[in-house]
Amino acid sequence: MSEISLTNAQKDDFVDKLQKYFDKELDQDIGRFDAEFLVDFISEEFGAHYYNQGLTDARAVVAKQVDSITEAIYEIEKPIS
Repeated sequence: MSEISLTNAQKDDFVDKLQKYFDKELDQDIGRFDAEFLVDFISEEFGAHYYNQGLTDARAVVAKQVDSITEAIYEIEKPIS
């Protein structure tokens, strides 16, 4: 399995959002270092769950499409005499 990682831009965005959340919702200032540490922790502890859920959702979409294609193939079959 490939490693699940964030780009620097994604991590910066998550850190900014986390800092804003702490300020607005919890009325606490969280430093950049602490926010980065928390983003790393959340990514490591919960990232695989969300990744796997995305794969499950993708499988469901592909299965639905395969069913649709299978039905279309049956519809164009020619009768055998």
